[in-house]
Amino acid sequence: MTALLLLPLLLPCALPALARRALARLAPAAALWAVTACAVILAGCSLAALGAFVLIGLLKLPLFAAFGEFIHPLHTASAAIVVPAAATSVGVLAVCCWTLVRSVLRQGRAFRAAHTEAGSGPAAGDLCVVDSPRPDAYALPGRPHRIVVTTAMLRSLDGPEREVLFAHERAHNEGGHHYFLAAAELAAHCHPALRPVRAAIRLAAERAADEAAAAHVGDRRLTARAIARAALVGHASATPRPDFAAAATTGPVPQRVRALLEAPGGPRAGRLVAALLIACTALSGATTAAGLVDFHHRVEVAQGDEAP
Repeated sequence: MTALLLLPLLLPCALPALARRALARLAPAAALWAVTACAVILAGCSLAALGAFVLIGLLKLPLFAAFGEFIHPLHTASAAIVVPAAATSVGVLAVCCWTLVRSVLRQGRAFRAAHTEAGSGPAAGDLCVVDSPRPDAYALPGRPHRIVVTTAMLRSLDGPEREVLFAHERAHNEGGHHYFLAAAELAAHCHPALRPVRAAIRLAAERAADEAAAAHVGDRRLTARAIARAALVGHASATPRPDFAAAATTGPVPQRVRALLEAPGGPRAGRLVAALLIACTALSGATTAAGLVDFHHRVEVAQGDEAP
């Protein structure tokens, strides 16, 4: 049981490397879905494993054993392993909860500030223009979704480049990319190894929006030029916004521009990467489920409900 529950804590360490390969081998939208789903499942499995370790440690104590109506000792690994594992799990879960609460509060403040700023300027449909000397543009989720762009950014781009920028930000809102970015942030607070995956998911979202904008305007070179210019002028922008509000100026822009300038090819050799992501996710889920089922069986044996 202990070995089964250790595996979900180790498998997330493989995801950052797999995420980088997924971005290189899979279509951006497919990589976004695959990496985000894998990160969320691995995060959930790791939390379940930590929770199981905490319960195992508690049920080794006479008070909680009596509360569980045990008539036999709970058969687990040695107390020299179980007790430190339970204490460590308690500490890790406490840190996860604390950092998650801080992140939620910070993101909430930034979201309210961004909505306040968006409401201060004129709007035309989903487009909100903010009078600001800071060049910036981003997709702001909400009811309704908004595209926020500053006057400085509009002055920095010509007409066709503005069309690319608007198409890019609309692709973020239409694709629900804020959900993926929020899920990546949540997963990052559940396991330290998943923190680098946030950057990979953000890059996948930006690449997906880049491709959508290129398809909308029908010119990949124009799209690359608009993204590069917007990122160049908006690099020093400090507009407050939540991390899940995607923007064309974020991420490794040279890598995005290079991908746009490349001729779009056919299906890439991404089957192996997809298979590895699926295998990693399935293995984590299977070992977590097996460990929890085994733990439940041992509890029932200790309660006298089942034979050993």
